[in-house]
Amino acid sequence: MASDTASTRAPLDELMMAMDVVDTLRHDERIALKELGSDDRDAAMIQRLREIYTSQGIEVSDRILREGVENLKQNRFVYSPPAAGFQRTLALIYVTRMRWAKAIAILLILAVGAALAWHFLVGAPRERAAEALRIELTQTLPTEIAATVRRIGEVSEETAAREQAATLATGGQAALAANDAAAARKALADLKALEARLLQVFDIRIVSRPGTPTGVTRIPEANTSARNYYLLVEAVTPDGQVVPQEVTSEEDGARKTVTIWGQRVPQSTFDAVRRDKEEDGIVSNPVLGSKARGKLQPEWQARVETGAITQW
Repeated sequence: MASDTASTRAPLDELMMAMDVVDTLRHDERIALKELGSDDRDAAMIQRLREIYTSQGIEVSDRILREGVENLKQNRFVYSPPAAGFQRTLALIYVTRMRWAKAIAILLILAVGAALAWHFLVGAPRERAAEALRIELTQTLPTEIAATVRRIGEVSEETAAREQAATLATGGQAALAANDAAAARKALADLKALEARLLQVFDIRIVSRPGTPTGVTRIPEANTSARNYYLLVEAVTPDGQVVPQEVTSEEDGARKTVTIWGQRVPQSTFDAVRRDKEEDGIVSNPVLGSKARGKLQPEWQARVETGAITQW
């Protein structure tokens, strides 16, 4: 058994020694480069190797030294990387998998995060908005337009109001067919404004209180020999609330929402109100006209003329 162990160890020791010889030759530039270029390079190399190992107290047989020189010539015990190819590439990928796997994982996480952010911040809101618009165009607006037209027909006492409602509804339906939500909303808003106007009930009362004139006159620039007469009025509901009105000034064409405006009247109406106020400082009959439910325009109780002003 001992002899078998020794025989196994000896070749292994010799192999290791041969490898060491080659390594010594490779790293000793004086031997590997200069001596290899001479005619008696092998003998010189062996002699040099013997001196090196002797100086280190190591006994190496001439056979091993010769084998070392031969192995150096044949490039034995030298690692030669495999040639480039598909298998080598796969092997490199496998060996470096932990390094690039982390980078790929980070990129995947970023990509998933970006996709989720786009979905929740852009995609989903856009889809909800598109669905809301579809419902508005196909359900909400058509239903509200039709319902408002129906209510106007029920409350209106004037053919003109019903005709105006029909015109607005036709425009709204055309906008819906063209998927023009803005135009359809505008038609609905105009219909609701018309309905609100029909539902209003108020008196147009002549203003008679300190700090505010009851009437004013104007000399128009276009005809300085003429004079226009205006009574200052306001719209007052039965419970005493003042209702703002949209009034277009005949002086500059501007349309404003006001609580008091100057209603143009003939001189006879203006003088009658002035005489009434001069008697006791108040206007005994301040109601100039009344706006009834279902009507668009007021019914005047005294003569008035077309035109109004918003500044005096």
